[in-house]
Amino acid sequence: MTKSSSIGQWSSRWMFIMAATGSAVGLGNVWKFPYMTGQYGGSSFVIVYLLCILFVGLPILIAEIMIGRRGNASPAEATAKVAIESNRSRHWWWLGFFGMITAFLFLSVYSIVAGWTASYVLRSLQGSFVGVTPDQISQMFDDFLKDPWQLLLWHTFFMLITVVIVARGLKEGLEKAIGWMVPGLFLIVIILVGYALSTPGFMEGIKFMFRIDWAAIDTKSFLAALGHSFFTLSIATASMMIYGAYLERKAKIAKIAVTIATLDTLVALFAGMAIFPLVFTYGLPHDQGPSLVFKTLPIAFGEMPGGGIIGALFFTLLLLAALGSSISLVEPIVAWLIERWNMRRAVAAWLTSGLIWVLGFAALLSFNYWEDLKLFGHWTYYTFVDGLVSLVLLPVGGMLLAIYAGWVMKRKYSEEELMMPPWLYSIWRFIVRYFSPIAVIVIAWISF
Repeated sequence: MTKSSSIGQWSSRWMFIMAATGSAVGLGNVWKFPYMTGQYGGSSFVIVYLLCILFVGLPILIAEIMIGRRGNASPAEATAKVAIESNRSRHWWWLGFFGMITAFLFLSVYSIVAGWTASYVLRSLQGSFVGVTPDQISQMFDDFLKDPWQLLLWHTFFMLITVVIVARGLKEGLEKAIGWMVPGLFLIVIILVGYALSTPGFMEGIKFMFRIDWAAIDTKSFLAALGHSFFTLSIATASMMIYGAYLERKAKIAKIAVTIATLDTLVALFAGMAIFPLVFTYGLPHDQGPSLVFKTLPIAFGEMPGGGIIGALFFTLLLLAALGSSISLVEPIVAWLIERWNMRRAVAAWLTSGLIWVLGFAALLSFNYWEDLKLFGHWTYYTFVDGLVSLVLLPVGGMLLAIYAGWVMKRKYSEEELMMPPWLYSIWRFIVRYFSPIAVIVIAWISF
């Protein structure tokens, strides 16, 4: 089997690491991780999260990259080719296609939240948070969500940036964008942590995140950490599979995956180290959930010296994180359209992004005109799709990837791809065959 992808190859393994890290470091790290840490008791959540990254997320990340490189094609074709090579049915193509459908639905709602971050970059620079009360800041966000034209504007803005990058191709689009986005993301998060160091609440924030309190670790925090560790690595959306297809044969997948997981986790921890000192310095609630970033932190940005710049940097960080994920969610579908239907890349990119943009209308209307329209009597369209992806498609996709890597793909082929010491390979294989699928089933079961 040829090892150089027919649809492109990264210029270097470091570029692959940056691209995969950019995919993994999304809003989940900078937006979701801090508020989940606040909701689930701080250090107890962080410690279990780190353990879950190691024992659940990382092994499946290795599996997805491996399948992509072995298959040497778009996700649907890659899973079919590896299955045939392993004397299994070609019908396993649906596993790659399942990941692409997940990516499509995911980005249709993800882009709405990403648009919020772009809007808040501008609001920070305009000084919109200065001299206003907490209630006014909360009302500002609520009014923003009630305006469908504002949401459409920023949703469109975000999707346009995404499609322009993807349409330009692997070298001229993805690599050039990632080459400045990912370093920029790390630079901004380091600047924000540096600023947090100067605040009176820095040590209190650090203790909240890292002082181990074993008594606070319960089933609820454990399951929350397990679920988030799985989602934060961009697993089961076909992103890592297509990025793996572009990876050179000589690169050691396990070593690279450890680097990706480490960088991804560092961004999440640094985001918490930037946020919680501000929360404690200004006496803000740390358990506000999703509104922590858009309702709570702007209060601090409005009160601190230079808060407009700090706020703009923070929301730029969110925007860059979202872009890294969005281009990786579009790329698997574009690669499949190029390979399966012989489309030109620009056409495939605009078609995919255009359909996602249109589907996003239903998500943005869920916050205003359609907020009273409840699916199955309970969910808005946005919360339904978000829950479907988070609680069903991602866990099921991750479980199937583990089963595919451990039971469908022949052992000799996974050994060839991973090039691990025998003892380490045996541990990895045991985890993906038994431990990871069971863990994902537990997450999904308890979530319902």
